[in-house]
Amino acid sequence: MSAQHFFSGATRFAVVGASADRNKYGNKVLRWYQDRKMTVTPINPKGGSIEGVNAASRLSDMVTSETAGACAVSIITPPAVTTTIVQEAYSAGITRIWMQPGSESPEAVSFGKEHNMTVVHDYCILVSGDQAMSQASKM
Repeated sequence: MSAQHFFSGATRFAVVGASADRNKYGNKVLRWYQDRKMTVTPINPKGGSIEGVNAASRLSDMVTSETAGACAVSIITPPAVTTTIVQEAYSAGITRIWMQPGSESPEAVSFGKEHNMTVVHDYCILVSGDQAMSQASKM
């Protein structure tokens, strides 16, 4: 699956690994969504507020069975954590995953593909996201 499939039909987004530290990619990716006026929820186990948005402590805290089909998740976590996040997303009914460079693991990519999820990896949303969104709008 290509990056444009990540955006096709998605109306809600989550950033797992969101950080209050503006120098970290978890914050930069969150702001990328905000700058484009997209509905985005930061996911951080500590909760709190990040960039003016209340963070959910787990991915499953921000999605319901009714909203899962419209959700897409950007992951900025260590590879050892990413597989668990992908499995959690699948269990919640989320099928669109974008693993930021450095967060992917072979196990996470394989799990996503084996479960027919849209899995984007090897691309940075900060670099490729606008083009992927543009292509998705033409699908």
